[in-house]
Amino acid sequence: MVPFGIAGVQMNVSFTHDNLAAMEQRIASIAHRFPWVQLVMFSELSALGPDPAKAEPIPGPTENRFCEMAHRYGLWLLPGSIFEIDNGLMYNTASVINPLGQVVGRYRKMFPFRPYEVGVTSGSEFLVFDIPDIGRFGVSICYDMWFPETTRTLVSMGAEVILHPTMTDTIDRDVELPIARASAAINQCYMFDINGSGECGNGHSIIVGPSGYVIHQAGSSEEIMPVEINLERVRRERETGIRALGQPLKSFRDHQHDFAVYTDKFDHSYLNSLGPLTKAVRPGLVPAVSHVEIPVPAAAPIAAAVPAAPAIPAVPYDESLKSG
Repeated sequence: MVPFGIAGVQMNVSFTHDNLAAMEQRIASIAHRFPWVQLVMFSELSALGPDPAKAEPIPGPTENRFCEMAHRYGLWLLPGSIFEIDNGLMYNTASVINPLGQVVGRYRKMFPFRPYEVGVTSGSEFLVFDIPDIGRFGVSICYDMWFPETTRTLVSMGAEVILHPTMTDTIDRDVELPIARASAAINQCYMFDINGSGECGNGHSIIVGPSGYVIHQAGSSEEIMPVEINLERVRRERETGIRALGQPLKSFRDHQHDFAVYTDKFDHSYLNSLGPLTKAVRPGLVPAVSHVEIPVPAAAPIAAAVPAAPAIPAVPYDESLKSG
């Protein structure tokens, strides 16, 4: 057995002021109450909220503060995400920080929630990272989960756990819950889909195991969810099949199909007929465009960053991780 403790934090996220002090309070509480927890994760945009005007460079003051927290409490930390400004473009970016306070990777959301997540540029690189003697983890953000190619890619890169911060405060949260469960099952992995609550989230975070069973589903209020996972369970499921039945990863590996829908060879005329990506409006009103210029503040002075660890390359799964 390879046990590993993860605590998902579902907390009230404010739009008007930063939530950094509240986040540190919960990290301190987890470290004191649940010392077996080794990784803490928060919801999407939990630090500064979903206000694009609060975008800042990365490395920057917010990431540096999280590095200090990770080092102070000796925990792996995925503090949700923040809006990042880089060369005049804005991204929705999550940082992964190790217990030494070093950034081991950053992930930019590939599928901004268009046409509502206005002015956010899509990321282009996947992120997996290794926790020594434990296994490989992958990161995606919110709307990414609606595109199964993202999770399948992370798992094909060896991810055994998907850490998925989200910010959903809309009536489609009930749709996301079965997507999270299906993502875990068809990819034979753990899925931590952690949402915020209150002003910028309606809660109902969900943690799913590699057999598709729900380990925990939160309500709508604030909640700390410490869970011990066993990555040997993932490896066993992938060897013998989900609940000793289907083996979807091996079947995907061995398939003989060329999915032309992903190439220019496919007839995309139907998809093109769906029209532009715009917000729905009442008849007679002019549709809003999905991309507009969002003013962002000038870069603030950046405190000395905690030294970053070397980037972990996206490499095939290390066979040595299969050992007990």
